[in-house]
Amino acid sequence: MKASPRDQRALLDLAELDSRIRRAEAARANPPQAARVKELLAERQSLTHELTALLGTRDDLRAEVARIESDVAVVDARRARDTERLAATANVKEAQGLESELASLARRKSDLEDAELELMERLEAADAAVAAQEDLVARINAEGAELSAAAKAAVAEAESVLDAASRDREAVSAGIAEDLVALYEKLAPRNAGAGLLTRNTCGGCHMVLSGTDLGDLRRAEEDDVVMCPECGCVLVRTEESGL
Repeated sequence: MKASPRDQRALLDLAELDSRIRRAEAARANPPQAARVKELLAERQSLTHELTALLGTRDDLRAEVARIESDVAVVDARRARDTERLAATANVKEAQGLESELASLARRKSDLEDAELELMERLEAADAAVAAQEDLVARINAEGAELSAAAKAAVAEAESVLDAASRDREAVSAGIAEDLVALYEKLAPRNAGAGLLTRNTCGGCHMVLSGTDLGDLRRAEEDDVVMCPECGCVLVRTEESGL
C-alpha cells in the first residue's frame, strides 16, 4: 500500500487519540475511587449488621429495666397499702401477717433494686457500644459520600476528555486517506495500530529491530506503508527514525 508520509505521520496522532479515548473510557467506567467505595459498602454492611445486634441487646436491657421498675412500683404500692392497713388494724394476728408481708416486700424491693442496678450498668455499657458503633458507621458514610462525590467528578472529567478526544479523532481521521485509516483500524484491535520508528525501535511494541529488518526499511520508498516485523503495526518513518 502507498500513502503519503503526511498521512502516515497523522496515524500517530490517531493512535494517540485512540489511546486517550481508551484511558478516558476506562476512567469513566472505573474511577479510581470505585474500589474503595466498594470496600466501604461491604464494611458498612458488616458494621450495620453488628449495630443491629447491639441495638437489639440494648433494647432488651431497656425492656428488662422497665419491667423491674414496674415490679418495684407494684411492690411500693403494696407496701403503702399494707402500711396503711397495719396502722389501722387492732387485730394482733392481722398485724403480724402484715408485718411479715412488709418484711417480704422489703426484701423483694431490695432484690429488684440490686437487679436494676446491675441492669443499669449493663445498659450503660450497651449504650456506649451502640454509640461507638454508630460513630463507626457515620465515619464510613462520610468517607463514602466524599469518595462518591470525587468519583462523580472523575467520571465527569473523563467524559469531557472522551468527548474532546472523540471530536479530535473525527477531524484527524477525516484528513487521512480512507484506505490507510481502514488499515489502521483493522490493525488497532491487535496492536498499537501505528508506531513511530525511533533509534531502531518500534514505538508500538518498543522492540529493537534487527539489522536485516532495518535494511529492508531503508530500501522502502518514502510513501510505502511498512509494518513492524515484531508487532505488525504500521511503522511510521520520519527524520527521527535514523534510517
